[in-house]
Amino acid sequence: MLVVIVQLGALVFVVSSMLAMGLSLTIPQIVEPLKNLRLVVVALVLNFIGAPLVVWLIQAVLDLDDDLYTALVLLAIAAGAPFLPKLAQAAKGDIAFSVGLMILLMVVTVAFMPIALPLLISGTSVEPWDIASSLIFLMLLPLGIGLGVKARYSDVADGLQPHMTQASTIAILILVVGGLILQWEGIVSLIGTKGILAMAVLFVVLAIVGYVAGGSDRQTSSVLALGTAQRNVSAALVVAVQNFGDRPDVVTTVMVGAIVGLVILLPLAGELGKRAGPDEG
Repeated sequence: MLVVIVQLGALVFVVSSMLAMGLSLTIPQIVEPLKNLRLVVVALVLNFIGAPLVVWLIQAVLDLDDDLYTALVLLAIAAGAPFLPKLAQAAKGDIAFSVGLMILLMVVTVAFMPIALPLLISGTSVEPWDIASSLIFLMLLPLGIGLGVKARYSDVADGLQPHMTQASTIAILILVVGGLILQWEGIVSLIGTKGILAMAVLFVVLAIVGYVAGGSDRQTSSVLALGTAQRNVSAALVVAVQNFGDRPDVVTTVMVGAIVGLVILLPLAGELGKRAGPDEG
């Protein structure tokens, strides 16, 4: 029963948060930050070169077993998580930039994973449509519907948006608490294997590097920090099940990574929000 509740919570969170973002923004607002070429290049380099490099360094220092290393590689090469706009909202960051960055990273992930995975882990392959389909139907479609309603029926959008935001907030609480309960044994089993430490180092290092690389604008830096640290667990899970279904520890570790990431990044986003000026957010 709890598994169903958590799965439903994840579905409600993704759809409602995408609708909420669409209902509150316009397409030009989302596109405008992506016209900053330096920012786009930095984001792509951090997410698709920096993240795998950090995993390689972690492996060199901690000497993780094959399953843990494989799971971290999958997390490292999958970017564009649906949680980013919600984290950006908590951090009082640039919401429009967070949505644009999320879409950019999702699209690049679909193209990048089939190329990168066989190079990093021999004997593996990725079907791009298997990743793209879930991202399109669960994320881009609700976002597009929200943007359409906002553009044509602004008053309706303004009325619906707070309800979608409230639904996504409740859903993420269900997801975190339920996920902790479901994955507790997996979390405990990873403590002695340096797995939790490796994940924490990955998320924290990526957040720090992203924040520094974001420049002097606090709202942009906050989004880049959270967008670099938060990995696309949905895409990583699709590939894990496809290629490593006979190695359950890989799939479990990716799922635990989702919980560890949220446990670290939700408080971080809140702290960034507290440090924001009164005229921000």
